[in-house]
Amino acid sequence: MSTDAEQHQQAGGPDEAAEEWRRWHEGRVLAIAAPYGPLALTGTHWLSDYPEGRIPAVPGQWREDGDAVVLTATAEDGIVLDGKPLTGEVRLGADSGPADDARVALGDRRLAVIRREGLWAVRDFDPDAPARHAFSTVDATPYDPAWVVPGTFRPYPEERDVRVANADGAERGLGLGGELAFTVAGEEHTLQVTVEEDGSLWAVFADATSGNGSYRFRFLRPGTPAGDGGLSVDFNRALLPPCAFADHFLCPFPPPGNTLTVPVAAGERNRLDA
Repeated sequence: MSTDAEQHQQAGGPDEAAEEWRRWHEGRVLAIAAPYGPLALTGTHWLSDYPEGRIPAVPGQWREDGDAVVLTATAEDGIVLDGKPLTGEVRLGADSGPADDARVALGDRRLAVIRREGLWAVRDFDPDAPARHAFSTVDATPYDPAWVVPGTFRPYPEERDVRVANADGAERGLGLGGELAFTVAGEEHTLQVTVEEDGSLWAVFADATSGNGSYRFRFLRPGTPAGDGGLSVDFNRALLPPCAFADHFLCPFPPPGNTLTVPVAAGERNRLDA
């Protein structure tokens, strides 16, 4: 199976690849600035912090009950469930889709239910969030074909779970399924990667530009390796993590060994506000 980056290379020369990257970058900026994009997140409220079930910024009563969250609301709360006013009690599972598909709404706001390591939380997405209105664009380095390099995925015999700090200050588990090896400037480097349910790879990494020209860490999604482990690694598509746009995301920091000694002068670098 060829990766997206390989398909881009096969589709045409450097000019076509640069144009494809430009369209990708513009799409990223639009998605980030969308009404329920990452800039709209104004809070992640852990229910364990509110044993009485009352979240100051969110109406209704929210409580954990095993494999669900129980939400109780009155007409005065103004909560809408699946497009209809909610009065009474409902059991909610975790929302799995985008924020604008969350089942619970409050006016234009969307209240998304999440679960992490057995703990439940409510995320509040508000299109009127100050961060969304302040946002200008994402600073990204123009496409450079030199940052598209061949790589090899080396799976671990079994998944490893490591504890890493998260952007919210908590420590959580991060599942790692193998290593991604590639060569930059004549030297081989490796990143520990997570294998997603669809077989694609995801890495959290830092490099010599982190905190000095680019955000403190970034994400890389190189696609799905072929049967022999080969794939194309395109650092032009290094991503800013969601926590670069709102402090209420739980982004994991790079695991040990995922800080590259070389400067990766490619991809998304920083959020820019007007």
